[in-house]
Amino acid sequence: MIPAYNEENTIGDVIREIPREVEGFDDVKVLVVNDGSTDNTVEVAKRAGADYIVSHKKNLGLGNAFKTGLENALRLGADVIVNIDADGQYNALEIPKLVKPILDEKADIAIGDRQIDSLDHMPTGKKIGNKIATWVTGKLAGIPLKDAQSGFRAFSREAALRMNLLGDYTYVQETIIQAVNKNLRIEWVPIEFRKREGDSRLIPSLWSYAKRAGLTIIRNYRDYHPLKVFLSIGLGFLIVGLLFAIRVLIHYFRTGMVTPYLPSAVLSVVLLVVGTLTIIFGLLADMMKMQRLLQEEILYRLRKIENEGEKVK
Repeated sequence: MIPAYNEENTIGDVIREIPREVEGFDDVKVLVVNDGSTDNTVEVAKRAGADYIVSHKKNLGLGNAFKTGLENALRLGADVIVNIDADGQYNALEIPKLVKPILDEKADIAIGDRQIDSLDHMPTGKKIGNKIATWVTGKLAGIPLKDAQSGFRAFSREAALRMNLLGDYTYVQETIIQAVNKNLRIEWVPIEFRKREGDSRLIPSLWSYAKRAGLTIIRNYRDYHPLKVFLSIGLGFLIVGLLFAIRVLIHYFRTGMVTPYLPSAVLSVVLLVVGTLTIIFGLLADMMKMQRLLQEEILYRLRKIENEGEKVK
């Protein structure tokens, strides 16, 4: 599947480069998700041989385009879903290598490793941004990662059915965090990453991407580890509140007066109350997490029944 937004100059070459015969598969189909393009992306994709084209009426963002692609690929009966960008930076001829860990049943998700350190054509700022984002995602996911931002990745049908993506801007970090929390296996495959001609249409600026992707990472971590998040925040308030309280108490025991430190006393009470409420909220959020996990399991089973029925037809 190929999410595309105003990629008329490159999407045709990407589609033509996709191998239509891959060992281990009976058939290879190309699905283009047109994310509200205003140029000739759809026409070029049709001429290049795209088997299916799904269009958003307006630009909804890479995350939504990816979700649309997954849903339609599952509905069409795909056993393995490969996501590749429409800008031609990934070598589609490497698809057989990318899907091999899934075929060999060594992985549920295979992600292309662009080997960023060896790329001469990637600007230093983007290299640093990619490495920071990968490090942060790895820390929050709890596993070592090689290239969390790579968009060249393959999903087994089971892994795709397990995804419940909520972010509208990007999907790369969210899928990894969800995969880890759903005990899905991830393998990294070294790949070629070509120089892009022109600016990215899906990611207009490094700062915009970092800000919005960062929010997606934080929300996903919060949703899967609410007790840890709110307990940490609550303990922070409690510790600071206790420090102010100790200062007030020391003065009180020495002089029998609180008046000179009245603002500190008020602040300590506020901080202690906020800290306690935050921890209580964390306990409630942890209970809600269990409900969410149950709902995700129900959604997975319903989705599987629905899509397996589509596949049989």
